[in-house]
Amino acid sequence: MAEVEETLKRIQSQQGVQGIIIVNAEGIPIKTTLDNSSTVQYAGLIHQLVMKARSTVRDIDPQNDLTFLRVRSKKNEIMIAPDKDYFLIVIQNPSD
Repeated sequence: MAEVEETLKRIQSQQGVQGIIIVNAEGIPIKTTLDNSSTVQYAGLIHQLVMKARSTVRDIDPQNDLTFLRVRSKKNEIMIAPDKDYFLIVIQNPSD
């Protein structure tokens, strides 16, 4: 677990990073650096987005899988690294 903590600290220390969320396969946040309401909102919506994106990738090619998803808006950038059991979500300000 110490290795996970070190990795999270390293990511959080990067310029522009506003928050990190680790979500389990059901979309339940298990670790976060954001406040509770933001965490729940991001986790729920991004879980749905990842499930849809993964399904789309597999519909196109059943041998393929989603490995990374990046969504950029005017205000921030959300990077999602989905795995079998967990998702890593990083929210950052792209202009920083």
